[in-house]
Amino acid sequence: MDVMAGPLRRYLQQGRDAMVRALEGLDEFDARRPLTPSGTNILGLVKHLVGVERSYLGACVGRPPEFTLPWEEDGSVWDGADMWVRAEESRSYIVDLYHQSWRSSDASIDALPLDAEAYVHWWKEGTRRPSFGSLLVRVVAETAQHAGHAEILREGLDGQGGRDSGSFGDDVTWTSYLARIHAAADPFRNPA
Repeated sequence: MDVMAGPLRRYLQQGRDAMVRALEGLDEFDARRPLTPSGTNILGLVKHLVGVERSYLGACVGRPPEFTLPWEEDGSVWDGADMWVRAEESRSYIVDLYHQSWRSSDASIDALPLDAEAYVHWWKEGTRRPSFGSLLVRVVAETAQHAGHAEILREGLDGQGGRDSGSFGDDVTWTSYLARIHAAADPFRNPA
């Protein structure tokens, strides 16, 4: 394994763990329901990352996974079907697929040098042949981005902050902190 592959794999795993942690304790409705005007939902973000890892760190580097995804097989992925979970798709099914995807991705990280050539058929001509390392960086970044989305969505649902929010302080500390932020923003409030 390349010397940089270890840290990249560690950062990727931190993002994966944050994604799964964002689902902990949520009921099925809150895990699936749209929480933004564009329909973003926590379980849908996990579903999306299944395909991201499966594609970029599997199929694009000549290591197709041993499982298929219905939303890729029927082409609905291109219509956003990877961003939300159908009623017949259980949470455990999606999380299990995510675990399978990351095991397959980890096998690619173990087996391939970062400078190995990849092929991304859906990218425009002239950009379709990135290195495995650049795809790994892309997946680390996308996973971290969606983990941040999931933590914010989760906080909006039940006030649960990220995994280190407790280290910042108790409810009194957070209330005081938020009051200072409001006080700094208030002078810029638009009059009604």
